[in-house]
Amino acid sequence: MQSPETAEEMLRIAADAAASKGGEDLVALNVSEPLPLVDIFLLVTGNSERNVAAIADEVEDRLLESGHKRVRREGRAESRWILLDFGDLIVHVFHQEERVYYGLERLWKDCPVVPIELAEPVAGE
Repeated sequence: MQSPETAEEMLRIAADAAASKGGEDLVALNVSEPLPLVDIFLLVTGNSERNVAAIADEVEDRLLESGHKRVRREGRAESRWILLDFGDLIVHVFHQEERVYYGLERLWKDCPVVPIELAEPVAGE
């Protein structure tokens, strides 16, 4: 398992990538207590299948560029709920309807929320 600092750095990279593609309602949960092999879940909402796919692709690209290895990816064909497993960080990119339906925040409500610090927007964006 990587250090918690690595998971938090991965979270910053993934959150910035998601936000850059219009990801909304970003929530990070520390799931390390109930899931010893994972530190953080990042939940993100996209407003269409195309947006969900774009968000997931950007998150994946930026984490890979930063030297992190993807363990698996699921849901890309439908782009309604894409799961990106990077070991200590698992990113869930949902279409709005799927996020409400599956309610991961409710399922993991006992897990602490991890603050997300997005990078400052670049001038001109």
